[in-house]
Amino acid sequence: MEYLVIGAGPAGLQIGYYLQQANRDYLLLEAGDSAGSFFKTFPRHRQLISINKPHTGYDDPELRLRMDWNSLLSDDPDLLFTRYTPRYFPQADDMVRYLADFAVKTGVNIRYGTRAVQVSRNGGGFRVTDQNGDTYETERLIVATGPSKPYLPDVPGIETAELYTTMPTDPQDFVDQRVLILGKGNSAFETADNLMETTAVIHVAGPSSINMSWKTHFVGHLRAVNNNFLDTYQLKSQNALLDGDVKRIERTDDGYVVTFSFVRAGEVKKDLRYDRVLVCTGFRFDHSIFDEDCRPELVIKDRFPNQTAAFESTNIHGLYFAGTVTQMRDFKHGTNGFIHGFRYGVRALAKILDQRYHDTEWPHLVLAADPTVLMDNTLERVNRTSALWQQFGVLADLIVCDQGGAKYYEEVPVGYVHESAFGQSADAFTITLEYGPDHDKYDPFDVTISRIKQDEVGVAHDAAYLHPVVRHYRRGELVGVHHVAENLENEWNRPQAHRDPLRAFFERQLADVPQGATR
Repeated sequence: MEYLVIGAGPAGLQIGYYLQQANRDYLLLEAGDSAGSFFKTFPRHRQLISINKPHTGYDDPELRLRMDWNSLLSDDPDLLFTRYTPRYFPQADDMVRYLADFAVKTGVNIRYGTRAVQVSRNGGGFRVTDQNGDTYETERLIVATGPSKPYLPDVPGIETAELYTTMPTDPQDFVDQRVLILGKGNSAFETADNLMETTAVIHVAGPSSINMSWKTHFVGHLRAVNNNFLDTYQLKSQNALLDGDVKRIERTDDGYVVTFSFVRAGEVKKDLRYDRVLVCTGFRFDHSIFDEDCRPELVIKDRFPNQTAAFESTNIHGLYFAGTVTQMRDFKHGTNGFIHGFRYGVRALAKILDQRYHDTEWPHLVLAADPTVLMDNTLERVNRTSALWQQFGVLADLIVCDQGGAKYYEEVPVGYVHESAFGQSADAFTITLEYGPDHDKYDPFDVTISRIKQDEVGVAHDAAYLHPVVRHYRRGELVGVHHVAENLENEWNRPQAHRDPLRAFFERQLADVPQGATR
């Protein structure tokens, strides 16, 4: 077959939908008995942190997707997650129900109860063997399983602790106990919040300080919905955050002795006693099913497969990835690790596959290479696009000007622009939505140091808030940058603040008048 997809979670269903729409020869293999089986277990405390907002005040479906972080992309208006629950932070069981319906209603070709246990080379393609010994041969393999194995730091004795994947979640199981939680992400604080009412003491530990998502704009950092534990620490209610490295975990007859090296105390070491140690340090990609001659190289502490801008393995040709594992492309910066981000990454992957293997040009509009026309189309897009909004700085619209005309391409991965033939165009303009420089270095709630410069043209390049950025490349070389002034309502349509300066930028660049790199 042309394509074999491992995994029928959100990413597998999304790429399956596009393969189905294109009438490709494909199959999804899913280990569970239904789509999205991961969500039957995770998150352990069953509340999602991806927002669900049915009431936005918008009629435009594209704008509504900006506030809908759970829906997959399709042409069926009934297949929107917002129709499944009104809750802002929905329950995981709602996601299970939604994904099962998506699989059925779209008719994606899935073989359930089929776990891939070995991947080997088969000529220029791949052979996948399941748990029953059945084999599947394919020209190209797309892995959409996500990071499926617990990530365990290299700490002696950590194997004696309890893992997030299997620990009990009933608070009554922890009554009057001293509990250490390793990790400072959402799974750790989700766990701490759940146990606060029954435990004697909770310590949440990790080598670095916590990062708040409302400050960094990375939704994988600690979310406000999970940060009630911070009050109990700062208001002296027995619980604490520990900044340091765990050097050793020793299981004793009555609990654990854990040796810390404290970052803020000159690496002073101290032994602390606990009744329970819970490991909530995240997940990693499982590459053990791959034969050595087709095993993808790993990066970021061996947690993710290394990938090109086309989501292809850097060392195994024809091996592609979809979903949360693609976050290595924008690690702790963008949204490829989450449905509201990777749904657009998967759509881009489908277009890349069409380009590479099916002689299909990236869809585009043909425009006049006129400054006013380019300005109009650019602002129309940034004022309503969900893809560039969610994938800020990662996906770009692209305008290629050549031979007196222009082509407008939507939602191209920024890295792919430069790795592909797009990057060698005579004149190419990328259009992204981006936060300003050092946006994460300031307290966004402190008005005395606020850097918001509402609709101010002359300082648009220094704006902290999300705003459009247009870059001009000439045969791969950056020759101009224009920042559209930020606007609190994200409506970049004012004549003097937004339209006129952008039109003037296109006019200067297309006139080929030498200019500085930034204006």
